[in-house]
Amino acid sequence: MSGESVPENLRYTKSHEWIRQEGGELVMGITDHAQAELTDIVFVNLPEVGKVLKAGDSAVVLESVKTVADVYAPTAATVSAVNAGVKAHPELVNKEPYGGGWLVRLKPSGPFDHSKLMDPAQYRAAIKT
Repeated sequence: MSGESVPENLRYTKSHEWIRQEGGELVMGITDHAQAELTDIVFVNLPEVGKVLKAGDSAVVLESVKTVADVYAPTAATVSAVNAGVKAHPELVNKEPYGGGWLVRLKPSGPFDHSKLMDPAQYRAAIKT
């Protein structure tokens, strides 16, 4: 990916997570920009299903050839599913950050206000600075 791909159907955080609302759950991963900055991801440390997170807690830890990075929960939530595919094949996070490289599904603890996240135009502006 180019490091500039920003799908229109997602919301974004300042720390480069993407969020897609599916019914009452949130699917989360890292953006194309983030995976390009991290370079080759070699290990994904996923949380246990059922783990309770507060907004801003580290939900996932990614290890790349150059650094270790946390992926943060956008809201208070419980982990409802993890993508075992990225545990076995961490390169999926680089190859398909918006598809097969998703990381976790979260069940928000209360109403989720997606307006607190950046829309695609706001995120594109943020990564150009």
